Amino acid sequence: MSAFTWQKSSFCGEGNNCLNIAAFPDHTIRIRESEAPYSVITTTHPQLSLLIAAVKGNTLAPDA
Repeated sequence: MSAFTWQKSSFCGEGNNCLNIAAFPDHTIRIRESEAPYSVITTTHPQLSLLIAAVKGNTLAPDA
């Protein structure tokens, strides 16, 4: 996985606890945290867009 370019979140600053994201040739988006680089979440652009919109709109369902 390290052959791909991981981008660090602009909200990360100087710390090591950062969110990284990469676009892969199979049209998936991979997300990882810098402190656990081998734990990777795979998603698609539309799914990630929906998640970001839900977080920004505070419309995520609470835990049951």
